[in-house]
Amino acid sequence: MLRVALTTSQDTPVTSYLRALEPHFIVERILPGDSRRATEFDGLVLAGGDDVNPSLYGAEPHPQTESPDDARDQTEMRLIEEAIAADLPILAICRGMQMLNVALGGALIQHLPNCIVHTQKGIADAHAVGIHPASRLAKIVGTARIAVNSRHHQAVIAGRLGRDLQIAAYRPEDQVIEALEMPDRQFVVAVQWHPEDRVNTHKADRQLFAAFAEAVTRSAAALQGDHAAASTEN
Repeated sequence: MLRVALTTSQDTPVTSYLRALEPHFIVERILPGDSRRATEFDGLVLAGGDDVNPSLYGAEPHPQTESPDDARDQTEMRLIEEAIAADLPILAICRGMQMLNVALGGALIQHLPNCIVHTQKGIADAHAVGIHPASRLAKIVGTARIAVNSRHHQAVIAGRLGRDLQIAAYRPEDQVIEALEMPDRQFVVAVQWHPEDRVNTHKADRQLFAAFAEAVTRSAAALQGDHAAASTEN
C-alpha cells in the first residue's frame, strides 16, 4: 500500500486527518526534527497547526502571532523542497498552505483585520469561496463556488506568493486567498480550510482527498516504471 507523510506538531490532533487519508494510504506521522526525507514516501501532507515563524519571511512578529515551532518549520521547509524537486504530490492544509507559501519565498498577513469570519471554529460552512474556473481545484470539485469551514487568523499575501504558486480560490468579500496550486507539478494543491473535518459530509472535500490519492497512485506507478526501465537497461 502507498505511504504518505503527514507533518504535524506533537500535540496536533490527527484523528480527522487519519480518517480522510487511511482509506487510501498508510499514513506515517512526521514530527518536528524528524530526519526522514520526502522521497522515502509516495506523497506529502502538510497539516494545520500554529503560526509559521515570521522571521522566515523577513517580518517581526505581530502581537497576535503565536509562538513559533522552529523545529517544525525547518522540518517542513526541507520536506517541501525535497518533494517539489522530486515532483511528489503535495496536499497542504491551513497552516500547511501558509508554510508552503513561505518555504517557496512568499509571505503572510499575520493577523487578518476581519479575522472573526475566518476563525469560526466548529462551523461546518463558515463562508463561501470562489474558485478560479481554470484551476486544478475547480476540476477536482466541479464547481466555481463552495462553502468551507474556517479557523485561521493569518493568510497568504497576494503580492508575495511563493515561486511558481498560483491562486486557485479566494473569499470574494475580502479577497483573502483560500487555495493555491502549482500548475507545473503533477499535484501541488493547498487549501486554507480543513477538508479533513468534512470528508463524511461534503462532497468537494471527499473529491479533494480522492484527487490527491489518484495523483499519488499515478506518481508511484510512474516511478516504479522508471525503476523497472532502468533495471532493464542495466
